[in-house]
Amino acid sequence: MSKTAGGGSVMLIKQSAPMLKQAPNVFNKLMKTGFQRMMGHSNQKEYWDVTTELTIKALDILINETKHENLSEIQSLTLKDFGVSGKIWVSKTKIPSPPEDSVRQVLFGAIESLKRPGEAPGGYNLPELLPVEVEWTGYRSNASIISRELKISEGEKYDAMMREVSSKTTVLYIHGGALFLLDPAFYRNMTQRIAKLTKGRCFSVRYRLAPQNPFPAPLLDVLLVYMSLLYPPPDSYHTPVSPSDIVIAGDSAGGNLSYALLQLILEVQRSSVKIMWYGEERVLPVPGGVACLSPWLDITSSLPSNITNQPFDYLPKHELQFKSSGIWPADPPRKYMYANDSLVSHPLVSPVTGINWSGSCPVYVAVGWELLADENKFTIMQMVNQGVKVIYEEYEAMPHCFGLLLPKAACFKRFHQSWAQNIKKMVERPYDIVTSGTLIRAKSLKCEKINVHKLCPLTYSEVVGMIEEKARIEPCKTTAADIARKD
Repeated sequence: MSKTAGGGSVMLIKQSAPMLKQAPNVFNKLMKTGFQRMMGHSNQKEYWDVTTELTIKALDILINETKHENLSEIQSLTLKDFGVSGKIWVSKTKIPSPPEDSVRQVLFGAIESLKRPGEAPGGYNLPELLPVEVEWTGYRSNASIISRELKISEGEKYDAMMREVSSKTTVLYIHGGALFLLDPAFYRNMTQRIAKLTKGRCFSVRYRLAPQNPFPAPLLDVLLVYMSLLYPPPDSYHTPVSPSDIVIAGDSAGGNLSYALLQLILEVQRSSVKIMWYGEERVLPVPGGVACLSPWLDITSSLPSNITNQPFDYLPKHELQFKSSGIWPADPPRKYMYANDSLVSHPLVSPVTGINWSGSCPVYVAVGWELLADENKFTIMQMVNQGVKVIYEEYEAMPHCFGLLLPKAACFKRFHQSWAQNIKKMVERPYDIVTSGTLIRAKSLKCEKINVHKLCPLTYSEVVGMIEEKARIEPCKTTAADIARKD
């Protein structure tokens, strides 16, 4: 099995019983790390405080030096809901599937039209259009950290949440977890923080997970939810939300789906296709913005930073192996959990291969010196050079999803404030957004400008070639003329 990315996933993989047996080994290695730091032998001392270094080291040991049990058990562990408490409103609901099949067919059409010349049609399962569970999340100001969830209906919870919302900002949040782990319940602290800082609300998607539901099932789910925000189905709690008031956000694998949804929307707009939705033809508009933390844009993890940035990250440095279970390996076999091998370089699977981002809404992204750095730098550079407004923030020496995992790090608060401020600006003052690149130093938080037009030395053909070589598929002969025809 290939490497996987997902900030939240690594936190919960360690909870399985076999991994708890590794506690003495982890403790001994952490003691060694602490001793080396005291003696001045830590390579990262200039960047990390002791808590950050020990946290990253512990995750690295658990991910890279621990045997993993079967995938089915690990996945089920990450789907536990321990209830709602504290200063948070959560209103659960389910988005029904419309009577028409148009949403599904528009997605399939975009998959085919985004293939490069010479690629064969098909190559993926055709998922059903099913209802999708979602959670509305807001900040509950009058509660305490130990307050329990009120025993009222979900609709009443939604109404109570809305009485505290003072901004028109609606964040469609897509969770991380390597596309096979976690759900919105794990991310309630994150979405509550976003809602508090933006004074808005979050709409979290419980999308179908791989490997049982590979591409394009998760993307179909988030498309259905986006449509439901714009054009609420009957009996919805919410009223129609203007696309300019919606910001699509996510971390890691959720960033993958955020960028894929944006690329899908742009392709549908270019083709002037409309979606039949509850008896009416509807357009699929671009949202107000996209704002992501450490998005996973290459599911093969094939670009150079997957090697060069290993000293700063805990993500898998080798191919993870799981015991055989009912859900993995797949039948028929494939190398990657999320998609068939022939599709790993498709722009809706690995958005780093997206050719045309023109017409996009503003994009905010925060990354560290992580294994996924190159795929983010390349994608942002592509966007900027096609006229997309981008706010790029690079956090010195930070690992994958630092804004989720490292609350004691100096940059944690700074990141969340910037994330929320840029989300609000996308909705309230979009014309004030100016493309920028910033390097934020780890300890001092000093900011330095970065040239976003030259973030990555790789070319498009090199990126696609690395992905296809990693997947061991026949490279597609894409020429500059082919790319130009897509513009």
